[in-house]
Amino acid sequence: MKEFWNQYKGAMIGILIAILILITRLHDLILAIVVLVLGAFIGNYVQQNKDFVKTKLKNFIDKM
Repeated sequence: MKEFWNQYKGAMIGILIAILILITRLHDLILAIVVLVLGAFIGNYVQQNKDFVKTKLKNFIDKM
């Protein structure tokens, strides 16, 4: 039993944390935070590379 615990301790702790997140519905909050951070990174990237994004988007629209 001790060998099993030492080998799979990290997985068991991860499962317990996942169960707590699901029970307390924190996954909605975590997902919202991730979407906000991704939106900030994408917005910053578009602002810094405005001309590159504009040409790529124009080419994509022309192909459609």
